[in-house]
Amino acid sequence: MLNILYSLLFYLVSPFFIYALYKKKKGKPTIGRRWKEHFGYPPKLKSTQNPIWIHAVSVGEVIAVSPFIKQFKQKYPTQSIVLTTTTSTGAAQAEKLGPLIEHRYMPLDFSFAIKRFIKIISPQQLIIMETELWPNTLAITAKHNIPITILNARLSERSFLRYQKIKGIFDLLAKNIDLILCQTNEDATRFISLGIKEKNIQITGSIKYDINIENVDIIKAKNLKKQIEDRPVWIACSTHSGEDEILLNAHKNLLNKIPNALLILVPRHPERFSNVLSLIQSLKLKSLARSSQSPLTKDVEVYLADTMGEMMALISVANVCFMGGSLLGDKVGGHNLLEPAYLGKPILNGPSFYNFKEIATQLINIKACTICHNQNDIFQNLNTLLRSETLQKKQGSAAQQMVEKNKGAISKSIHYLERFISL
Repeated sequence: MLNILYSLLFYLVSPFFIYALYKKKKGKPTIGRRWKEHFGYPPKLKSTQNPIWIHAVSVGEVIAVSPFIKQFKQKYPTQSIVLTTTTSTGAAQAEKLGPLIEHRYMPLDFSFAIKRFIKIISPQQLIIMETELWPNTLAITAKHNIPITILNARLSERSFLRYQKIKGIFDLLAKNIDLILCQTNEDATRFISLGIKEKNIQITGSIKYDINIENVDIIKAKNLKKQIEDRPVWIACSTHSGEDEILLNAHKNLLNKIPNALLILVPRHPERFSNVLSLIQSLKLKSLARSSQSPLTKDVEVYLADTMGEMMALISVANVCFMGGSLLGDKVGGHNLLEPAYLGKPILNGPSFYNFKEIATQLINIKACTICHNQNDIFQNLNTLLRSETLQKKQGSAAQQMVEKNKGAISKSIHYLERFISL
């Protein structure tokens, strides 16, 4: 009965979901003629082998699962992989994996679309990155005797309490999942409290710790560093609407103390690029958009990163990193702090980080991450850090050591997934 009610509800709300998915926005890649894939019409794969189907909803999940895919292909070079994303920005990020995968759009959670997708693709197993769980997808996949694994699974206290209130819906999801690879003991305990059998849960740690910088990013960083020379630089990553004003005003204050300071501003969503550029200009700050490919001259005060997939290169050239999505109360819940930590950068973060609570807490405890509640906090901490190379190295080194200590989740995950692999 719950399944029928859910399907009826999904049909009712799907027009709004589809509208948001296909709505054209400046800077956002278009889905174009590939829209049919969302309704279960994927092109046939080049490989005739039953692929492993990995689903990563959008950009963040694709970036996170990419090291897993690379390591998996090193061990199983002949095994084909189809990577699905829901969004066009996720698809653009997936293309960077080149021949390691074939990309298809994830069918929407209509029964007919899922059935047709499975018939055409014929996957041997489904691996879902984190917790992108759709009832019809799980139920139909399970009916086809395709094992389902949740990779890098996390369940925050907040989500746990929500699922407790709708236990029937969670049971509808959970009964079709064969394996949950959890990031932490706390995640595993919450899943077990919701009724998942212990035998179906393993603790692997977070695959996000298994991070590396690509050669292409190293080259980009070197080229950008030549233009910046020895200026003090801070980067604000993955910012959301409502945060840019705070960060830009903090930078204006900083320029009064350190006139040659440079801010690299990286908005989270590409459709916001033009609005953020207008905001920078309205604040009378000398700006340059990275997409312009113009030289970064000494008079530029804000460098707007209006390009995709260059975060590692941009963080590499900064002395300090502020992570966005953390100044808006409970609206976003923060973003992944591991990229700046891996690169040995002191980290500033807003007070909201429930999406990455364990990672943030570890970094705070070792004094590699400082919580800033407002514009003045950001300014004061930047002013202190950018004046002290010793303090930068101390905090950055602590962050790097934390990342190294927690590596190994990908190897553990592949080990547990091997029982489902049919070469």
